[in-house]
Amino acid sequence: MTRPYDLVGIGIGPFNLGLACLAEPLALDAVFLDRADDFRWHHGMMLEGATIQVPFLADLVTMADPTSRFSFLNWLKQTGRLYPFYIRENVYPLRVEYDAYCRWASAQLSTLRWGREVVAIEHDAVDDTYLVRALRIDDGREEIIRARHVVLGVGTQPVVPDALRDLAGPVIHSSEYLPNRDELRGAASLTVVGSGQSAAEIYLDLLQGIREGGYRLDWVTRSPRFFPMEYTKLTLEMTSPEYTDHFHVLPLGMRQHLGREQRSLHKGISGDLVDEIYDTLYRLSASGPVPTTLLTDTSVEDAEWDGERFRLRLRHGQLDQTYERETHAMVLATGYAAQTPAFLGPIAHSLDHDLLGRLDVARDYSVDGGRGRVFVQNGEEHTHGLTAPDLGFGAWRNSTILAAITGREVYPIERRIAFQEFGLPHDALIPAGVGA
Repeated sequence: MTRPYDLVGIGIGPFNLGLACLAEPLALDAVFLDRADDFRWHHGMMLEGATIQVPFLADLVTMADPTSRFSFLNWLKQTGRLYPFYIRENVYPLRVEYDAYCRWASAQLSTLRWGREVVAIEHDAVDDTYLVRALRIDDGREEIIRARHVVLGVGTQPVVPDALRDLAGPVIHSSEYLPNRDELRGAASLTVVGSGQSAAEIYLDLLQGIREGGYRLDWVTRSPRFFPMEYTKLTLEMTSPEYTDHFHVLPLGMRQHLGREQRSLHKGISGDLVDEIYDTLYRLSASGPVPTTLLTDTSVEDAEWDGERFRLRLRHGQLDQTYERETHAMVLATGYAAQTPAFLGPIAHSLDHDLLGRLDVARDYSVDGGRGRVFVQNGEEHTHGLTAPDLGFGAWRNSTILAAITGREVYPIERRIAFQEFGLPHDALIPAGVGA
């Protein structure tokens, strides 16, 4: 161990990578750790032509510092793609472009240490620092890093419903789709389970090869319809500091309710993709019936593998009726969720938790009782709402974290950007006795 670092980031996804980029020109002694051997971003879903669902301004740095050398536009310039991107007249980068851009940024940073798996964080009460214990993946040796501040950016983990967990047979999560696509296409029948963008992209990808592959294809979703992501401008104002302020002070039960109610605002399907699926179905139907079924308001209650196929027990929500259906392979586009890392165990008693046992993240993204020493990235959807996973809000959150760490507002932090009010207006007249 050497002298304490000012900042240790754990996990190097887009959000902590953005933090590393914004910290790079500052007088901060920082280091970032990840168990992977280099940057990887949703490689299992790098489908040809797929775009990210936010404009290019939602890169690692621009919304905090438009002059940063780590901007997406600078990557385009340095790689000779700026003019083609301009002529393309589409503000949404290809998914492979965004991944390449992040890899380009990470290659320029000396603060990133790959191949380190964090196994424990301890608090040293003598000098009030944190000891981050990490194992080197290549040789198993332990490294101990002392830090004044810790930022957790471990991301979210794939979710598999209880009814589909630990199944034998060909069943994969969408995060592993591309490496398994050829094997899946060899099955006699396929079922995609899920409601959002990933489910729709996988369904379309399999649908486009249904004639050549000769398989039957089903899509099962609990949603009552194929919800398009709402992308109107006044709704987009909900990805704002003001709405986050409003959401953060709501009671736990209300936040839980809104989290379910607002899923289509950031976990729906792009409208263009919904239309493309319909157009593909229409085109294929011109040469005869398409061997596919789309099942809405339908949940998978149980699944059994008999060595050759799955027998699914399905329930239709509106009809409250159960029936069975068979399939030879499944893709589970059932999403991701934040989890409290096990390595927090030694300091768990000093961190804030809500009634459901989750980290209770403060408005400034700290979780250590207001001390401002341990912070969370993209693990606060239950406390901050839909800005938590939003790439466009990552730079704002990083600006806030850096302000807390440095004691000054290094990058300007917008407090108000919305035209609308999300709670009571400041000039609201409250009748006497109401709310007392």
